[in-house]
Amino acid sequence: MKLLLDQGLPRGAADLLRESGVDTIHTGEIGYATAQDVEIVERARIENRVVVTLDADFHSLLALSGASDPSVVRIRMEGLKAIALTRLLQRIMAEWSEELELGALLTVQSDRIRVHRLPILGSRAE
Repeated sequence: MKLLLDQGLPRGAADLLRESGVDTIHTGEIGYATAQDVEIVERARIENRVVVTLDADFHSLLALSGASDPSVVRIRMEGLKAIALTRLLQRIMAEWSEELELGALLTVQSDRIRVHRLPILGSRAE
């Protein structure tokens, strides 16, 4: 699984994930620090990456477009440091890899993870 970490997430997490063998890039490393969400989604789609973000707009964008990819993991926990984010993403990849490979929107909170398969139909979008 390959990841694309959005702005707002610690850049150091990309380094830690790469060190653990996960192909990961951060938007700040590739000149996408100020890129529009649609540009980030397209880059992730082309490179077959899962977008990891703090931003709810990605879920809405994919739900409204009816897209079946890329998968997006929305982290709803503020202030995560690189090590904590790395551990969280490793756990998510281990537990939800099938859903992420097939196309899904995950919303991660401290006490639960909600999963919606893509494409989203009707009014199930967050």
